[in-house]
Amino acid sequence: MFDTNLGIRLLDRVKSIPIVDTLKIRIDDFSEGFCKATVPHQRCYDGIFKSFHGGLLMTVADSIACFAIMTRTGPDEPLTTTDMNIRFLAPCLTDVTAVARVIKIGRTLCPVAVDLFDANGAQVAVAQVTYMRLDKPPDRS
Repeated sequence: MFDTNLGIRLLDRVKSIPIVDTLKIRIDDFSEGFCKATVPHQRCYDGIFKSFHGGLLMTVADSIACFAIMTRTGPDEPLTTTDMNIRFLAPCLTDVTAVARVIKIGRTLCPVAVDLFDANGAQVAVAQVTYMRLDKPPDRS
């Protein structure tokens, strides 16, 4: 069973991340090694073909992957993306839902599989994102 206290701490941490507010990311579900979230479609997010911009879909996949990892590491462990790839399968003309599942929590690297779906349930992209666990937060000075 997923720790309710951890869920509250995760939601507080997620809400403090600026891109979450910018994209209006809504967390639909957290469980151990899993996160599901929805981003509402807005015309300002469209690319040249009047569909959800691919770069923003990558941002969604990256963010939700991180949140899935935090269900295993806690919200305070410093993490950074090391690499990611995405395969676009269909245009996304609606809200997008991202479903992230942690593949492995390694000592250093944490790969995550992310599936992205439109509001009709059609898969629009599949991604894999790898995060690195850091010993300490980056120096911001």
